[in-house]
Amino acid sequence: MVCDRCIAAVKETLEAHKIPVKRISLGQVQILAEHLDKEKLNEDLEKIGFSLVRDKNEILTERVKALLIDQIHYLDQPLKLNISDYLSQTLQMDYAVISKIFSQTAHTTIEKFMTVQKIEKVKELIEYGELNFSEIAYKLNFSSVAHLSKRFKKVTGMTLSEYKNNNKFNRRPLDKLD
Repeated sequence: MVCDRCIAAVKETLEAHKIPVKRISLGQVQILAEHLDKEKLNEDLEKIGFSLVRDKNEILTERVKALLIDQIHYLDQPLKLNISDYLSQTLQMDYAVISKIFSQTAHTTIEKFMTVQKIEKVKELIEYGELNFSEIAYKLNFSSVAHLSKRFKKVTGMTLSEYKNNNKFNRRPLDKLD
């Protein structure tokens, strides 16, 4: 789940199955039911683009994705820690373990996942037109506009200015980014 609408869609599906929810947040649901038809629930979740995560490595990977998406897309202040320390402290695991499991499960690295997410956020901020490139670089913890520009061009194939001047913005849904 990568946005409030995703959370609402999952909550609605759980309610349709009469499954009491203890807590629901980005990428995670805690339910109060002990017995449920997991196959039918998974079938209904798949209809709306989700699925039950059953493997502990998949659970960790989804948790990492949710934490990164939250940091990049929903918080206004840059992260004070580097991402490896943040994930280690939040998940109470060694970063090397988190990184290895993430790479094996997601078939990409945490750094590549973060870069793609950040570039999508850059696109959004450019479209809003409220911040200049320097402010966007600062907001997303890039060391400089030059660093942001280099990453942006590598991922999108165009410069920041080319993207800004292009009237056909090309953003993708967060849950379709890899």
